[in-house]
Amino acid sequence: MQLGIVGLGKMGANMRDRLRAAGHEVIGYDSFKADERDVEDLAGLVAALAAPRTVWVMVPAGEPTHTTIDGLADLLDAGDLVIEGGNSYYKDDMAHAERLRERSIGYLDCGVSGGVWGRELGYGLMVGGAAQDVERAMAIFDALRPEGPRDEGFVHAGEVGAGHYAKMVHNGIEYGLMHAYAEGWELLEAKDIVTDVHGCFKAWTRGTVVRSWLLDLLVKALEETPGLDGISEYTTDSGEGRWTLMEAIDNAVPMPVLSAALFARFASRQQNSPAMQAVAALRGQFGGHEVTKQDVRDDVNHAADAKQPPAGATPDEATMKETATAGPSSGTGAIEDGSSAQAGPTSGTGSVAD
Repeated sequence: MQLGIVGLGKMGANMRDRLRAAGHEVIGYDSFKADERDVEDLAGLVAALAAPRTVWVMVPAGEPTHTTIDGLADLLDAGDLVIEGGNSYYKDDMAHAERLRERSIGYLDCGVSGGVWGRELGYGLMVGGAAQDVERAMAIFDALRPEGPRDEGFVHAGEVGAGHYAKMVHNGIEYGLMHAYAEGWELLEAKDIVTDVHGCFKAWTRGTVVRSWLLDLLVKALEETPGLDGISEYTTDSGEGRWTLMEAIDNAVPMPVLSAALFARFASRQQNSPAMQAVAALRGQFGGHEVTKQDVRDDVNHAADAKQPPAGATPDEATMKETATAGPSSGTGAIEDGSSAQAGPTSGTGSVAD
């Protein structure tokens, strides 16, 4: 089958390679990758395809996708088909489909999972749109999905928007799974009787109920970077976790796991949590708690101690009782002797319990 692909980034280029390896003719275009593209512009891509054409759009969600769909609407003919495979918001699919329907051009939205491993292992595909359009593109979907039964790597999820909606929920689940593994890793690292944390995770990869590909990838990460030393905690989000949570609110579906995982990512981007500064200040006000020095914390559990030394500190400096770790009690950053308080670690590791 002949296919045009718009967008030759990590996913698009790998998908093109997998399709070509399966015997399909793929013509690719990317406005930023002159060394990767087969044609010079969208018009060239459309001209290189025989009617009725099928074009797969694999560009970033939002304005890049909107612009590409608008461009194709002006270039394609009645009877052609557009498949949108990015991480778009499902409501955008409805607008895209309507825009193309005015020109009698078909539209499918396809949630794609598999990342950089998809070229070799195949991609999980979730498709929304008309059944006749899905059937028309099935040879492409079969080449992209993993080997094995079709229904274990592909689903026609429903009408337009259903594919990206399913992928959105998939990513929301992924947030929770990733964070559960991460919390387990931190707790194992924190316990002194556990001496082989990596081995524990590796032992879970066969026979246990928590085995998964994400677990395999965490084991791989721990092999490549023992202790995850040097990796920043700063974690972004693609937006799909937020969309999933918005849908949960709209549909009155409780999603506490996703909420906690998403908010933890927000916390990872804070140098010093303003909210926790306010909590420290309030504890100082109502309880008279001294929370800026390690040597004035007899009322808290030892686990409230900072798990990491301040940035740039030597081990000896990190154990000095004068070093403050819980954050300022009044938001000024000062401690009783007039020296500056250390900011302490982010992501909650330097907070104290009431």
